[in-house]
Amino acid sequence: MAAAGLSLAVGSAPAATGPVAEPLGRVIPAPASVEPAGSPYRITRGTHIRVDDSPAARQVGEYLAGVLRPSTGYPLPVTTHGSGGIRLRLDGGRFGDEGYRLDSGPSGVTITARKPAGLFHGVQTLRQLLPASVEKKTAQPGPWTVAGGTIKDSPRYAYRGAMLDVSRHFFTVAQVKRYIDELALYKINTLHLHLSDDQGWRIAVDSWPRLATYGGSTEVGGGEGGHYAKAQYQEIVRYAASRYLEVVPEIDMPGHTNAALASYPELNCDGVAPPLYTGTDVGFSSLCVPKQVTYGFLDDVIRELAAITPGRYIHIGGDEAHSTSHDDYVKFMDRVQPIVAKYGKTVIAWHQITGAHPVKGALAQYWGLDDTSAAEKAQVAKAAQNGTGLILSPADRFYLDMKYTEDTPLGQDWAGLVEVQRSYDWDPGAYLPGVPASAIAGVEAPLWTETIVRNADIDYMAFPRLPGVAELGWSPASTHDWNAYRVRLAAQGPRWEAMGIGYYRSPQVPWPTR
Repeated sequence: MAAAGLSLAVGSAPAATGPVAEPLGRVIPAPASVEPAGSPYRITRGTHIRVDDSPAARQVGEYLAGVLRPSTGYPLPVTTHGSGGIRLRLDGGRFGDEGYRLDSGPSGVTITARKPAGLFHGVQTLRQLLPASVEKKTAQPGPWTVAGGTIKDSPRYAYRGAMLDVSRHFFTVAQVKRYIDELALYKINTLHLHLSDDQGWRIAVDSWPRLATYGGSTEVGGGEGGHYAKAQYQEIVRYAASRYLEVVPEIDMPGHTNAALASYPELNCDGVAPPLYTGTDVGFSSLCVPKQVTYGFLDDVIRELAAITPGRYIHIGGDEAHSTSHDDYVKFMDRVQPIVAKYGKTVIAWHQITGAHPVKGALAQYWGLDDTSAAEKAQVAKAAQNGTGLILSPADRFYLDMKYTEDTPLGQDWAGLVEVQRSYDWDPGAYLPGVPASAIAGVEAPLWTETIVRNADIDYMAFPRLPGVAELGWSPASTHDWNAYRVRLAAQGPRWEAMGIGYYRSPQVPWPTR
């Protein structure tokens, strides 16, 4: 077989009897190209991880070692010297920004990529080629074999996201990091943080301090809420970057703003602050479009947020602005979008912005349903034809807070019931009539948290649907086949159990018997 970069392994040995390697193609997202060939490679106590002499490659190598050491019990030193073992190799080949090549055979495993993100994604594939018990935090018996052959892989879409709503219920830095690690396993590269809503404001703003201290002091149901100090937010951003995820912060506006309106009376048209809100209704709040103070306020918020956000985007919401007239909505968006550009960021907004004037380069995030009106879909399509990029998040396909069945103890059902097959079995490239394929920037799975309180709640609603979102975003359309996918998905169950992820055992998936 072709084995560019393959090198002689130190401490390799013939694969022992016992648990066998996962088949080369049984990973999620499905790789672009899989060529099984030859015998597997076995990781042993003598294996080391060889990296290029660059900080980024070493960081990926140390990450891989951190995954493998607890379960294997092996030292797995990360080194720039010697030969063999597992090699992570940067190369100027045709891999794109996130693509990679994985070669495996009896003498070693080599992951080659043009950029460090590609190495990292290749490492996620390697993890899934090892037995599920590799994810455990205590030593396991092994053996640790990787099927032989070659994978060549790169993503279909550049934007593959997941959103976590920390406004309805607040989640700590540690909880967000945990979700980031779960997203990284499936090559998700964007974390959208919904930082403000009627029920809570979650990011410190020095020039408007009551937003966080008062507006962030509660949540749905009346809990204590919370907010991120700037240093804590930056810690999330850095951690996400170490997993090759970009953070997209969202400040929802002009609706979904009761927490801000309650914090500062002058943001209200009548100058009277409403009480804090802990319910789940939507559409009742609005910033005061005619007041100049509104735009001074937003300039301050966006300026401070942009200064601590190295990523390209700021999300300005724009959904369910039912208390704002259409004319005022258009005026508002015309004034706010240039503020985002002023601080060097690109606008993302929910797809209602297509009813206004999206600026050049803006992305509209579509959250409608299969049966959303033809007029609304045509409005989105027209914007796409005129150059507005789209992120697809249809609520009756990708909203992770939708119930699986009527009996699901968490979540909501306003967009319908969304079982695993419904979430997976559609093509983003052909979903909206009249939208050029080139306008689809990618996909994103939002998780709204009206009913989500604990890590276990996140896990139950995200798994097993999240990997399907990742596959629709990463894998070629030609690989999308429900009957094949459900078998690969079933093989993930033991891995989630090893990771401590409590998932919904959908009857649509042939899970291994326990």
